[in-house]
Amino acid sequence: MNKQKTGIFSGSFNPIHIGHLALANYLCEYEGLDEIWFMVSPQNPLKAQEKLWNDELRLELVKLSISDYPRFQASDFEFHLPRPSYSVYTLEKLREAFPDREFYFIIGSDNWERFGYWYQSERIIKENQILIYPRPGFPVKEEELPETVRLVHSPVFEISSTFIREALDARKDVRYFMHPKAWEAIQFTPLIDEE
Repeated sequence: MNKQKTGIFSGSFNPIHIGHLALANYLCEYEGLDEIWFMVSPQNPLKAQEKLWNDELRLELVKLSISDYPRFQASDFEFHLPRPSYSVYTLEKLREAFPDREFYFIIGSDNWERFGYWYQSERIIKENQILIYPRPGFPVKEEELPETVRLVHSPVFEISSTFIREALDARKDVRYFMHPKAWEAIQFTPLIDEE
């Protein structure tokens, strides 16, 4: 029996936007993936990063944004793993929990450039299939990629979650940068947990 080819698109999705959705859509329709799991990363307590929106809100916005496309799934898998959640362990636990699937780890070329600094990066490359999507300013030399790593030639989407958050803070109407259901949901939602 052929295993389901499942892309793991991991990120904070703070919030999810049409760039994420269009990329995942491309990977399903043009790169042979059967499905993509949007794996929402929980807040990492060890990082002093910009404030993340509430975990459950980010997950809910993903669910709303992908509900119309049956090949997308929202995943809170990392919410239930020890933190900080390292990708090498997440992927290991996924293979154990879902032996009927063949996983493909999806990362941007900006992350690929820094991949050698990731925790146990060599093990990730050895044990997993990796798909790299292009990001502006981060070219990839395909001829130098390991056997388990492939560059996909998806369109480049220059939209960021930071842009969306800043636009919302400035009371801008950026509804067309997000899925309509997600845009509607955040209109009356407090976006950041107050300490």
